[in-house]
Amino acid sequence: MSNISKTAILSVVTQKYQIIKLHLSERGRRIWAATEAKAIGSGGRNIVNKATGLAFATIQRGMLDLEGASIERIRKKGGGRKKKIISDPLLKQDIERIVESSTRGDPESPLLWCSKSTRNIAAELNTESDRVSHALVSRTLDDMGYNLQSNRKVQEGGEHIDRDAQFNFINDKVKAFQAKKHPVISVDTKKKENIGNFKNIGQEYCKQGEATKVNVYDFIDPVKGKAAPYGIYDITKNNGWVSVGVSSDTAQFAVNSIRTWWYEMGLEFYKEATELYINADGGGSNGSRVKLWKVELQKLANELGKTIHVSHFPPGTSKWNKIEHKMFCFISKNWRGRPLIDTATIVNLIGNTRTKSGLKIRAKLDNNLYPTGLKVSKEELANISIEKDSFHGEWNYKIAPQN
Repeated sequence: MSNISKTAILSVVTQKYQIIKLHLSERGRRIWAATEAKAIGSGGRNIVNKATGLAFATIQRGMLDLEGASIERIRKKGGGRKKKIISDPLLKQDIERIVESSTRGDPESPLLWCSKSTRNIAAELNTESDRVSHALVSRTLDDMGYNLQSNRKVQEGGEHIDRDAQFNFINDKVKAFQAKKHPVISVDTKKKENIGNFKNIGQEYCKQGEATKVNVYDFIDPVKGKAAPYGIYDITKNNGWVSVGVSSDTAQFAVNSIRTWWYEMGLEFYKEATELYINADGGGSNGSRVKLWKVELQKLANELGKTIHVSHFPPGTSKWNKIEHKMFCFISKNWRGRPLIDTATIVNLIGNTRTKSGLKIRAKLDNNLYPTGLKVSKEELANISIEKDSFHGEWNYKIAPQN
């Protein structure tokens, strides 16, 4: 066979292999290669080797397959290269040791976040010998529960000495109420939103060049104003309620939102309950020092005929409030990239928020006007049937009905 004919045959075999290889299994490729080598004759194995990149041993194995020496399996049971994590049993441990210094935990999430790049981790592992690629590091970290993240604003100031003790107090009380089938709700006001054709952070799919056009400047619309969504999250039932207020975020608004939740949702599930447990932040309209908050809760307790228990989170820990990461974050995801042009849009977007875990939210517009600066007299304060707990009574208390 001349050099020219060998070159021509090599070109033909190469073209044929590029076309057929995607349609063949591993066994099929080696049998095809063996068939071609036999058809070419002398020098056939060299040509097929160059044309396909298949090893001589693979082509020889194909010859044996053609003779019927191996027809039951494509590959011997347990054959093939072992996974690196198996052949190098210390690899996983070494990766975790390297990232340990940069690992930070979130108390409300099982995820661990790693801030070192996979290439740098691989470089440290490969200092003495080639052990791993950055791609394998990435897959291993993913299996271990790590995920690259940017910095997060979660530290709100100094920690109170009884912070953890208060968390444990709340946790124990939540379990006790759930055991009695009494309602446990987490409450808070979501960030106020400008109503109008303003840019909303995030993106949504649309045809190229047809993105929604919004105002250049975010000056408050004097007519539409702002929306103040006050939320109630039922920790046990994994559902929520949001009153979309257009007035001031006051204690009256907060308690009226809880009242509306009860009649719209709570009553359906907790008709026989005699007590209600509220988890709230230490500040804002439902703050531990807000006198009007307690006055309005007394009115609600009288109206419902139920004892209302309240626990506030310690200073600087509002992000631990369940409603923040169980409900509000999903509302923000649902309306990202969508201008909140009017209150109807806001109510609909909140009410159509869903999650894989089964979260359902109902929302309603609250058109009431809530004046600010209301003063609570000493007589009104003294008339509250409040009982403070022996452990941080300023954070933990209950208000009993007076009728």
